[in-house]
Amino acid sequence: MALLPQLTRRLGQPLFLPAHGRGAALPDGLRQLLRRRAGVWDLPELPALGGPLEADGAIADSQRSAAAAMGVARCWYGVNGATGLLQAALLAMVRPGERVLLPRNVHRSLIQACVLGDLRPVLFDLPFQSDRGQPAPADATWIERVLEALPCDGAPIRAAVLVHPTYQGYANDPTAVIQRLQQQGCCVLVDEAHGCHFAAGVDHPLPPSALHCGADLVVHSLQKSAAALAQTAVLWLQGERLDPVRVERSLGLLQTTSPSALLLASCEEALQHWQRRKGRRQLLRRLQEAAALAEDLRNSGVPLLNNQDPLRLILHTGKAGITGLDADDWLLPRGLVGELPEPASLTFCLGLARHRGLGRQMRHHWQNLLRSFPDRAPLPAFEAPPLPLVTTTAQPPSQAWTAAHHQVALKDAEGCIAAELLCPYPPGIPLLIPGERLDRQRQSWLERQQLFWGDQIPDGLSVVSGG
Repeated sequence: MALLPQLTRRLGQPLFLPAHGRGAALPDGLRQLLRRRAGVWDLPELPALGGPLEADGAIADSQRSAAAAMGVARCWYGVNGATGLLQAALLAMVRPGERVLLPRNVHRSLIQACVLGDLRPVLFDLPFQSDRGQPAPADATWIERVLEALPCDGAPIRAAVLVHPTYQGYANDPTAVIQRLQQQGCCVLVDEAHGCHFAAGVDHPLPPSALHCGADLVVHSLQKSAAALAQTAVLWLQGERLDPVRVERSLGLLQTTSPSALLLASCEEALQHWQRRKGRRQLLRRLQEAAALAEDLRNSGVPLLNNQDPLRLILHTGKAGITGLDADDWLLPRGLVGELPEPASLTFCLGLARHRGLGRQMRHHWQNLLRSFPDRAPLPAFEAPPLPLVTTTAQPPSQAWTAAHHQVALKDAEGCIAAELLCPYPPGIPLLIPGERLDRQRQSWLERQQLFWGDQIPDGLSVVSGG
């Protein structure tokens, strides 16, 4: 099947990312650019343009203006998504062989950064919401327990990562957590890929952005929570815990030497959009419309889970005995195209476009979905992963990744050391990382997850030979 025809075919309600709703909410400047002669904007790093790592040129000026507007020291645009910027940030914070504190809901890109940089992850578990099978954000009390449980072998932890908000829009005020980690001597990186709009400064009770809570580094995916094109992101730096030269050196390792001028212009325009009255007004309207939609759906009997980001609607399919994966398969050909199917839920990303008639459409399809899966009992409470509060790997991820390995059946993997990520996508959160050893409980739990995730969890696993 050819690719080009797929890009323009009708899909129904675009309740998925990028957040611009298939162009409907793109900023005016970017829309005007795309109306120009095709390809006129596809330019190399001419002297007048420069690049994200250059000191001079329009891009450097744009980045300085964006940093000043946000009230931080530095920013860098990225065209390899939040993935590339998260990886570069982590590699700048931690030297080979040093430890980094990571939550269990960390995106796989940061585990891959541990492989690339020979970093030693210390993973901490999170509060578990058993009715939906999803982690909740950690608060200051939880982080204090984590710090008390850290290994007592004298090896310091140089950096810590937080996810704020989660893919599903769960968030709290991270100020106390950030401050406590910094008191512990950690430089703090926050993966705020899904929360750029938290920093827009609209008059709405959104959770605060980690930028305003003192985080040292923050990454925003501009396509996930602002009106930019796919692959665009921005990295922010503030404070004095990290030398910006180290950040730029890491960025140079992972960013293309031929960045798309179109994508860089998309970064600029999306950030400037939040600074304009029109952009903030648009965001406020979308937030208000989303809150009203959620209330209307709940009052109509559509089961939505509570979260802190109105632009994420979480349909609790498990309440009706239907997995989110099955619901997604049923809804997709009927024009409700969600973003994130999971074992007990289906998350819709409303983004910044208007969705006329969405409430009526969702009510109609929910009732028909129930008729198509009759007489289902609610799914039972989900089993939390059998993990200690804090875990270190049996081998460094880089060692396990590059070691001689072989395939074993998952049912026979007890006692083995994983040589690969086991990671349903989306959400891209690893259930198992390279270097972790499977005890009986963990191996059995992974087998049970196959019942919910299907072929996203394979029957076989790559394990370290002789491990």
